[in-house]
Amino acid sequence: MPKIAKPLNDLQVRRITRVGWHAVGGVAGLLLQVRKPTKEGAQMPRSWILRVKVGEQRQPIGLGSYPQVSLSAAREQAGKLVMEAKQGVNLKAKKRALRSSILSAAAKNKTFKECAEAYMDAHSRDYSNDKHRKQWPATLITYAYPIIGNMLVSDIVMRDIRNVLEQDTAIGKNKKGKLWYVKTETAKRLLGRIRTVLDYATVNDYRSGTNPAQWTGYLSTQLPSPKKLQKKEHHPAVPYQQIGDFMSKLRSNPSLSAKALEFLILTAVRSGSVRQAEWGEVDLDKSLWTIPAEHTKARQEHRIPLQPQAIQLLKSIPKLAGSNLIFPSRTGKALSDMAFSQLMRGMRERGELTVEAVPHGFRSTFRDWAAEQTAYPDEIRKAASGHTVGDAIKEAYQRTDLLDKRRKLMNEWGRFLDQTGANASNTITLLKRR
Repeated sequence: MPKIAKPLNDLQVRRITRVGWHAVGGVAGLLLQVRKPTKEGAQMPRSWILRVKVGEQRQPIGLGSYPQVSLSAAREQAGKLVMEAKQGVNLKAKKRALRSSILSAAAKNKTFKECAEAYMDAHSRDYSNDKHRKQWPATLITYAYPIIGNMLVSDIVMRDIRNVLEQDTAIGKNKKGKLWYVKTETAKRLLGRIRTVLDYATVNDYRSGTNPAQWTGYLSTQLPSPKKLQKKEHHPAVPYQQIGDFMSKLRSNPSLSAKALEFLILTAVRSGSVRQAEWGEVDLDKSLWTIPAEHTKARQEHRIPLQPQAIQLLKSIPKLAGSNLIFPSRTGKALSDMAFSQLMRGMRERGELTVEAVPHGFRSTFRDWAAEQTAYPDEIRKAASGHTVGDAIKEAYQRTDLLDKRRKLMNEWGRFLDQTGANASNTITLLKRR
């Protein structure tokens, strides 16, 4: 047992400045350690050390820095440890276990923002394009982070999720409304992203229990269904009765953007697939365009039968040296999504387009024409647009993409696009069984 030194008081302890270990008394083995400062002019670091004998070994145990840990607190803590040592407790092992437990708990103390950023970093390659890559954090930054961003994911409950979804948001000049009710589609996507982040946190043991962002059987009992709140907005489209006249004016424009838009209309695909289209995807001999999975929304390869009009259009486009893109921009990169919008805006200003319409609306134009002016089955019309052809059971057995039947449909669409004025109005004669 170490010799118990004469107990020092607070003033005497403050005056100790000599480098070394100094007994302060009160508890056998309690010392004040004074070290040299690491920088010139800095204060001398001082800390408490308890030297206690366990078995045949004398163990130095750190009790914290002085004066952050006062003399009285150090004596109290040292007294408890001496009693444990007498009972045979390995104080160093106990301290290591405690430190490990503290570090483990700290590692699990992740905030919602930290988990969201970790999830997005892990899934950075999942996004189809820069637009989608930016949308994910944008909604979280705008709506979620201000409310739950700095909260530990382990503490987030359903009330916090409701606070996010029911926060006030601007809906016009000097007008506000609850996010879930006035921007339902945005709120629904936001909820899905919050749920994904919390799922990520659960899998990594940062939280446990039911996901408070779960809709079915959980939030569905607290909030009205999005289907009852949101008004479905369709992309404004050129009526199919006017598409022939529009094509005639579009084909008079020699720009590459106009040719790309014409190709989009002929093939009835999404703009991203056209803008990213490469020459290696096209087989002119087979009149076939194979869109790779990474260029489609469904992440599935999609084959497009090309009409003679589409083949003629492709043959009229010169290949740009150093780029495999069919419709490159002036910089050699893919056309931006705004290129089509600006083209159509210019046509409206010149009176070449007399209705409100957007590029994505041409898919609706095609679907409306196919539904009203042909008798092709629904699965063929859906397959032509790159949609799934039916329920899961039907898809499991129907392995074909109906290419030959779709070729007939797309050829009729190509011929319809060539008709203008009165000729177009006389095309409501295609209803026949196929």
